[in-house]
Amino acid sequence: MMRLLYSLAWWLALPLVLTRLWWRGRKEPGYRQHLAERLGFYAHPRHADQRVIWLHAVSVGETRAAEPLVQALLHDYPEHTILLTHMTPTGRATGQALFVRYGPRVTQAYLPYDTGWMVGRFLRHFAPRVCLLMETEVWPNVMAQCRRYGVPVALVNARLSERSLAKAQRLSGLMREAARAMTCVAAQTEADATRLRSLGAPDVQVTGSIKFDVAPAEQALHKGEILRRQIGTRTVLLCASTREGEEALILDALSALPAERLAGALVVIVPRHPQRFGDVASLIEARGLRMRRRSDLGDASLENGIQVLLGDSMGEMFAYYAACDLAFIGGSLLPLGGQNLIEACAVGKPVLIGPHTFNFNAVSEDAIAAGAALRIQDAAGMLREATRLLHAEHERLAMGGKALAFAQQHRGATARTMAMLRTLLTAGGPAQ
Repeated sequence: MMRLLYSLAWWLALPLVLTRLWWRGRKEPGYRQHLAERLGFYAHPRHADQRVIWLHAVSVGETRAAEPLVQALLHDYPEHTILLTHMTPTGRATGQALFVRYGPRVTQAYLPYDTGWMVGRFLRHFAPRVCLLMETEVWPNVMAQCRRYGVPVALVNARLSERSLAKAQRLSGLMREAARAMTCVAAQTEADATRLRSLGAPDVQVTGSIKFDVAPAEQALHKGEILRRQIGTRTVLLCASTREGEEALILDALSALPAERLAGALVVIVPRHPQRFGDVASLIEARGLRMRRRSDLGDASLENGIQVLLGDSMGEMFAYYAACDLAFIGGSLLPLGGQNLIEACAVGKPVLIGPHTFNFNAVSEDAIAAGAALRIQDAAGMLREATRLLHAEHERLAMGGKALAFAQQHRGATARTMAMLRTLLTAGGPAQ
């Protein structure tokens, strides 16, 4: 009964959902593309003999995290193709950039809105042998339709914060039914596993975070080296994956900081969402800070008087990490749950994080314990600690070494996840 009401709510809300999608397309045109896919309609038929592994990665972070798993699946199952689904155009663009080299073996589509009819059309069209959901993407009708069409479901790289568990428990009937429809779960930590089991998920195993297995590409590191040469000898503080409201806090603290404190350091700000690049540029200009955009830099050297470099480019996060001396990870100054600090550690860069990291609580605490990260309480405190570390080269380099060791120590989750999935992938059958 609850799922029926949930489906009815989706149908009633659909005109508003599509209107909002079109509205968002003003700033991000990708939201106006492939609209039919979001409703379960597809232009090209699937080849009848195609064996499809379906992997859902909602947006940029999940798509980047899925890279080692996609590579392992393509290597171990050469007769299969990977269907990669998303919910955001930035996630789709990231997947295209990461996997274009695999040609037709990796295809992409949007996952339809969570109505039984649309999801059913999706499953009949692609007939996947299995469904692999990245991290937290459990939708009630997706789960119900997968069960109806005999598609086994694995939640991989799974995480569930206390806050998300509390939300799920408020819809306990709906979410417990969805959780019970899973075939197996590969959880990041024991705490995640315990919370998922409490919702009724079966066969939950702790395999670790696949994000530790994401290795920076040589091309990205080379881009970082070029960017660093363009910056020159100045030290660099990177504010990575910042979210709405955080840039204003950082810029206000930067404006209040005496110029001599940063000693000529460059602050690089890379907003999490590309549709906000223009808004963040306006925030920087409004405070009278001298700025350059990454997109305008080209092959030129950065002028010494520039205080802020706006990272308004896609797919270059590893390059930004490679070019910096110290990284602050966004999403953590405000109660947004934080972002992934593993990529910074993988490049051997010391990390600063704010007080709000509930989406990555275990890995954040482990990084602090390993000496790879420091927690700060606000934007002013972040800049004070950054200033101190930028002046303390020996301590900063030692911290970066600990960050690299921390990242290397936790690798192997992809192999453990593949071992768990082997029976599922062997036994899985196409939808009818």
